[in-house]
Amino acid sequence: METLKKIIAAFGPSGREDAVREVLKEEIKQYVDEIKIDNMGNLICHKKGEGKRLMMAARMDEIGVIVTYIDDKGFVRFAAVGGVSPFNCINRGVRFENGLRGVISYETKNAAKDCGLDKMYIDIGAASREEAEEKVKIGDMAVFEGEFKTMGRRAASKTMDDRIGCYALLAAVKRTEKFGCDFYAVFTTQEELGMRGAKVAAVNVKPDMAIAIDVSGVGDTPESRIVDLKLGAGPSIKIKDGSYIIHPKSREFMFKCAKEAGIDYQVEAASFGGTDTGAIMLTGAGVAAATTSIPCRYIHSPQETVDLDDVENEIKFLKQMIESGIE
Repeated sequence: METLKKIIAAFGPSGREDAVREVLKEEIKQYVDEIKIDNMGNLICHKKGEGKRLMMAARMDEIGVIVTYIDDKGFVRFAAVGGVSPFNCINRGVRFENGLRGVISYETKNAAKDCGLDKMYIDIGAASREEAEEKVKIGDMAVFEGEFKTMGRRAASKTMDDRIGCYALLAAVKRTEKFGCDFYAVFTTQEELGMRGAKVAAVNVKPDMAIAIDVSGVGDTPESRIVDLKLGAGPSIKIKDGSYIIHPKSREFMFKCAKEAGIDYQVEAASFGGTDTGAIMLTGAGVAAATTSIPCRYIHSPQETVDLDDVENEIKFLKQMIESGIE
């Protein structure tokens, strides 16, 4: 749990994943043979083995905001970095890379009619533009604050999307003793901005098969969107989403490994959203690719919630796939 907390706490909006990468690099280095950082900042960890190349990818970035303007009274205007919901911003705390904290609020005039990001600001406690500019600059990024807490077998925090995927991949590598393939654990950048890091990483690795690890929204809360996923029923094998349809070879491999691992799992077919898989599968001459997701409530909020049994089953699932290897 302490490792998970470290990964979650690291500052890492899209394009600024350095601190997250350093935590993961330190945790994984003794379990792999080679580590590289490519030009997009992806962390590529290679465990040499016989056979074809299997790549597993989890993304390091989180949603955030970027400073665009500072007014004469010291209030900071901002734009979104990734999928930021105005609704989830109201009166929320944010933290800048230098440790400065602030609160997002909104213009009260016509707030009921229009409360988009362009009507919001960050209060950093400054009384003037000059005072604010001593603390932040145009282009500085901030991330949302959200305390890590457990609620029985559930855990809630900011950045479960997708640091919980990073944690699961890291844990699977640590637990694997016999690698059945030439294996690459990749921690990608800038997924929130269009799956940019994954595309570059796949070009560098040239995998024969790739599995992305991410989170998926659920349909088990009151009057939620109709989705056949729930917390506590295991990780999902994603058949499709808005960015891809599973490759037949990957589908067969994943169902086989899930049964061999003896885990509870769910099957997901979504008409929306996307993961790194959508970019990876289109690289080179094409890659047999798929996604497995950890069910998550309240995605893109400061209190994203997962079930710890689902996380444990995801780790077992990933471990089984790594050990099995691919044909």
